[in-house]
Amino acid sequence: MFVVTADQRGSTRKGDRVESLMSELRPWMERWDADVALPLERTVGDEVQIVLTGPAAAVDLALHLMRVGDWSVGVGAGPVNEPWGESARASSGAAFVHARQAVERARGRSEPVPVVAAGEDADAAESATAVLQLLASVVRRRSDAGWEVADLLGPDATQREVATRLGISEQAVSQRVTSAMLDEERRARPVAADLLVSAESKGARP
Repeated sequence: MFVVTADQRGSTRKGDRVESLMSELRPWMERWDADVALPLERTVGDEVQIVLTGPAAAVDLALHLMRVGDWSVGVGAGPVNEPWGESARASSGAAFVHARQAVERARGRSEPVPVVAAGEDADAAESATAVLQLLASVVRRRSDAGWEVADLLGPDATQREVATRLGISEQAVSQRVTSAMLDEERRARPVAADLLVSAESKGARP
């Protein structure tokens, strides 16, 4: 299981954004519904938490939060105690302990986010962290023009169709795809997910 915990940065200056984030993430939760074990909720203060069954969903959410900005993100990989509670706050297990360790480390600002934590063998978690942080750097540096193409280009849309919709040339779309590193991100996401699975298998003990 994968517990994603996100803590807002600079809430005293910018105001509490938890409710707006939860509203913004409703479409995301619907899209990844099959992977949501316990839904996103406010845990304490300006922090949110969600329990996911799938590593790809954890990767996608972590990167979405990097795009939104202003969040310290920790991913805990490991088991959740059964029976589950009715909410993340009412549940427990190694995955929650690891998520707490990860978000505390992410809050420190001494390294990029997100951070992954798992069991006593830290190698898998550190590898997952390294790949996720690399992907996050791509996401954070993507321009508005790059996101415009990224949001439209998918398995059901070609670059020609995106070009028509945006009223630009296919060459311009291709240039945006290259600058935004969309192909590199697409290829690296499964690698990050596989590393999360490896971290989960070694995360049974907090």
